[in-house]
Amino acid sequence: MSTKKKSSVEEAEMDMKEQDQKINNTANEEADSKNDAETIQISKLQEEVEREKDRYLRLFAEFENFKKRTARERIEMFKTAGEEIMVSMLPVLDDFDRALKEIEKSDDDNLFQGVKLISSKLRETLRVKGLQTIETQVGDDFNADTHEAITQIPAPEDKLKGKIIDVLEKGYALGDKIIRYPKVVIGQ
Repeated sequence: MSTKKKSSVEEAEMDMKEQDQKINNTANEEADSKNDAETIQISKLQEEVEREKDRYLRLFAEFENFKKRTARERIEMFKTAGEEIMVSMLPVLDDFDRALKEIEKSDDDNLFQGVKLISSKLRETLRVKGLQTIETQVGDDFNADTHEAITQIPAPEDKLKGKIIDVLEKGYALGDKIIRYPKVVIGQ
């Protein structure tokens, strides 16, 4: 072959190689841009998934808190559901106490025992339902959070100043809630 033909073949091969190189570069650039676009899209999707996960976890935690709160409220409601009935029964208990004091003065022991039995049954039934007597004794310290002072009188002794001198009416609690404060007289 002549040199002229060789050089034109070589030039043609070089042109083809250059064109192949350009095509490959273009393809690589397109692939790189596609990869960049896919990478960006993947990172956007991952961010979106993270946001949704966070939202789901917050929603789940909020729902769990709601369940716990409603369960506590329901338990509290059941504890104090009979409060209105218990409050309406307190005057009956007071009447039993007064009746027992008066009957005790009489000579009829059977009558006293019968009324005491009925009173005990009523008190036990109410105790089972959650009613508790607030124990208040003469000589206890006065506490404004748990007692209701009706009046103050001069203390008969110095050691009774600021203390309970007399209990006029018993106090009652239903569970942890005081439904009637004990009415007391305190010494001054």
